Amino acid sequence: MTKGVEEFFGVFDSNLKLFEQCLEVSTRLGDETLEIEGGEKDVGRAQRLVEEYVEMVEGGTRLDPAEFRAFLQILCEDRTATLKGLAEAGRPRAFGKKSVAPKSLNQRIYIDAIRRHDMVFGIGPSGTGKTYLAVAMAADALLARAVNRIILARPAVEAGERLGFLPGTLQEKVDPFLRPLYDALYDVLDPDRTEHLIEKGTIEIAPIAFMRGRTLNDAFVILDEAQNTTSEQMKMFLTRLGFNSKAVVTGDITQVDLPEGRRSGLMEAIEIVGRVPGISLVYFNERDVVRHHLVQRIIRAYEEFDQTKAAESQRKNAAGK
Repeated sequence: MTKGVEEFFGVFDSNLKLFEQCLEVSTRLGDETLEIEGGEKDVGRAQRLVEEYVEMVEGGTRLDPAEFRAFLQILCEDRTATLKGLAEAGRPRAFGKKSVAPKSLNQRIYIDAIRRHDMVFGIGPSGTGKTYLAVAMAADALLARAVNRIILARPAVEAGERLGFLPGTLQEKVDPFLRPLYDALYDVLDPDRTEHLIEKGTIEIAPIAFMRGRTLNDAFVILDEAQNTTSEQMKMFLTRLGFNSKAVVTGDITQVDLPEGRRSGLMEAIEIVGRVPGISLVYFNERDVVRHHLVQRIIRAYEEFDQTKAAESQRKNAAGK
């Protein structure tokens, strides 16, 4: 096993260690061989993965260490998955300048859900790829002519700020709230192409209020930061979907910036339409974060803090009765 050995092992053997941990085996490197020890079934699965990897490398497929590690993490969680299947599903799609591949099991489930369903909710912390992957799938659908346009919407709500107090025209006021959507498009496509499609009206980026009264046919519609929609806004958005259209709703229910007393439209929608046939809900967690490794730890720390706080509150309430 000489070709692609650096990618397989990873930096400081990090991929090899993950390989051993996931497949519950131990390894020893010999003269151009990799010896695998463990239970019979575990060794068999590990051997098949190595053979599959070697076959792919010899066939000209190149996986960089980070990509191979992402596939290993999916294989950890999904014992039915194969390396070849993951690589084929996640290879660069014929759009834009970026190679977009799922980097976790939930990202893979999310992409499959968007392919198979007309309405998908992606729920989880920031950095898990909810918006980015939705934008990538929208660009793919547009360039494959499966839809005629992309519509990206966001509620113009941020912590403590009101649009009326911000300087400039209405467009200048809302642009900062929509900037993450522009960033995702610029990364998936190139900025010039994105601006050209926006000028033509093929791509529209607007606050959710601009959706009222419209029926969106032949469109790929994304509602981002949906935790900051009101109940009325969410119902209005969900009922805009027209013929030959897809809708993806993304949000983080732990980051609601609505005024106190206003319930999040996303949280309400999960309860109301979560079991409606044809709608898929995909939940992300800290393991799906594709930013700096510290972000995963920060999210986990906050979750543990919230759980501890909730437990203390329950103990106090029980003691007071």
